[in-house]
Amino acid sequence: MPAVSLTFPDGSVRDYDAAMTGAELAESISKSLAKKAVALAIDGELRDLSDPLKKSGKVEIVTREDPRALELIRHDAAHVLAEAVQELWPGTQVTIGPVIENGFYYDFARNEPFSPEDFPVIEKKMREIIGRNKPFTKQVWDRDHAKKVFRDKGEAYKIELIDAIPEDQDLKIYAQGDWFDLCRGPHMASTGQIGNAFKLMKVAGAYWRGDSNRPMLTRIYGTAWADQAQLDQYIHMLEEAEKRDHRRLGREMDLFHFQEEGPGVVFWHAKGWKMFQNLIAYMRRRLGDDYQEVNAPQVLDKSLWETSGHWGWYQENMFAVKSAHAFTHPEDPEADQRVFALKPMNCPGHVQIFKHGLKSYRDLPIRLAEFGNVHRYEPSGALHGLMRVRAFTQDDAHIFCTEEQLEAEILKINDLMMSVYKDFGFDEVVVKLATRPEKRVGTDAMWDHAEDILKSALARMARADNRIKTGINEGEGTFYGPKFEYTLRDAIGREWQCGTTQVDFNLPERFGAFYIGSDSEKKQPVMVHRAICGSLERFLGILMESHAGHMPLWFAPLQVVVATITSDADAYAASVVVKLKQAGLSVEADLRNEKINYKVREHSLAKVPVILVCGKREAEEGTVNIRRLGSRDQESQTLEAAIGMLVDEALPPDLRRQRLANAA
Repeated sequence: MPAVSLTFPDGSVRDYDAAMTGAELAESISKSLAKKAVALAIDGELRDLSDPLKKSGKVEIVTREDPRALELIRHDAAHVLAEAVQELWPGTQVTIGPVIENGFYYDFARNEPFSPEDFPVIEKKMREIIGRNKPFTKQVWDRDHAKKVFRDKGEAYKIELIDAIPEDQDLKIYAQGDWFDLCRGPHMASTGQIGNAFKLMKVAGAYWRGDSNRPMLTRIYGTAWADQAQLDQYIHMLEEAEKRDHRRLGREMDLFHFQEEGPGVVFWHAKGWKMFQNLIAYMRRRLGDDYQEVNAPQVLDKSLWETSGHWGWYQENMFAVKSAHAFTHPEDPEADQRVFALKPMNCPGHVQIFKHGLKSYRDLPIRLAEFGNVHRYEPSGALHGLMRVRAFTQDDAHIFCTEEQLEAEILKINDLMMSVYKDFGFDEVVVKLATRPEKRVGTDAMWDHAEDILKSALARMARADNRIKTGINEGEGTFYGPKFEYTLRDAIGREWQCGTTQVDFNLPERFGAFYIGSDSEKKQPVMVHRAICGSLERFLGILMESHAGHMPLWFAPLQVVVATITSDADAYAASVVVKLKQAGLSVEADLRNEKINYKVREHSLAKVPVILVCGKREAEEGTVNIRRLGSRDQESQTLEAAIGMLVDEALPPDLRRQRLANAA
């Protein structure tokens, strides 16, 4: 075969026989590398070590320590799970077993569903198979031969999968010893490279092909990691996540609830609504004089959404409505038969506000902000507390500017976002550029221009702030423009995508929005869509889970409870409450005839940050006993000192910065 030219990570270039395999290449470099190798990467594409090189390109020998190997570990673990199940329960049919976030699953067809009680014996068999260290070998089979083999094995689902593979694609069969499966690959060299840092997690029902008219299968989920320490860390994170579940905290803190009559919409209780309003008040202060706060209608005619493109591109996620009279009297000529839509986003309304009245280049940039309630259809199975709802509030803004102002506006938005995230305790932020999707509006030249501006801004942002890590999400932009996606890391290491900055050259054009330029000609503005929290409901859920309900004093819906030890202190406790409220704190009294330890436990469960305990002695001395959430320590202070301390702690971080600036 002809030679291929390979470029190594250090920049060196060497020629090799194209028939040489990845394993032979690793061996030619060093025997120790060959022992550690699990895959080959050509131009970033992972391939089996047994594959011949075939083509020139950038080459990497992937070892088990490489982060990319984790997907291979999980992929191979899924195959081992399937083999283990079929060894233990002959006659079970295997269907599909993909890698998913943090693990893998495999779907099985069996008359009796599996249960978690089966996990120990399955895991034992998996370890046995891994210990055999059988090599993964690949063959390309003829379709008719493959279908006969699987038909003879009673694997009807595999035959259906074979029929679904396009004719121009090879039919790959991977074997590990005597057991084999239909698979696209790639795999590591052998089962032994999987290691034993895996765990089966749960079982669930799953319809074949996701179709409720097809058979119900049993899905076994598992997780796998490079080593035991990573697995232990992940299991600990899951345990912490369960304790921090915002739905559980919502009950304990009496913040909100959901019910069947309003699927995907939040019933806010008084304390939860106060926290929600605290968030809006904070965000409103952060907007300052830079933004004009507006409010666009909730219900708009379908024609507006057709013009914007949402009706064609986003219709399956929208709620459409008519008047009840139009439904009950469709023949009534007086009935308004028009179709309206609940707004899924605020941008078309903001364009209408921008268009109202003539704008000059001197007016730009114009920044319109709205805490707008929007509705989006989510399947009932996807709903998840505050994290996935059908009605939510966006801290939305749209900036109308010139192309010359665009990059400066993006950088200004980024500064605000990073400051907000820091105030809420998020110090690790990943900003990724989401580029053009396959389905999109606008010309390629327009997309090239928008993406180039965002790439330039992203580089400047990373240089200016070492907290920002960057990346690219290929093809994940919206249909009207590329965007930045801001991902936050919470207290237990989970990542949450929150803020976005989206560049849009299309919507102003579709609506005919313009301003008068310095040459007295009409110019089309650039529109920037900006959200910092994204969904305020979801952001609150993230905050609750990251802080485990222990909200900072400035943000807690109930900051202080004044609890009495005996009824002798009731009058004093009531006066303490009055003084705390006068100082601007959110406070309640607990004068119930209960033991103080019972009261403390109850308010600690409700995550009240501070409990001031008052007994006969405190009443006589004019003091309070201070107990803080999560601490067993107690501190006695005069009432005056305690109020001063709590008022200072309860000052929001933005107002604290303002006070310090004024003092300077």
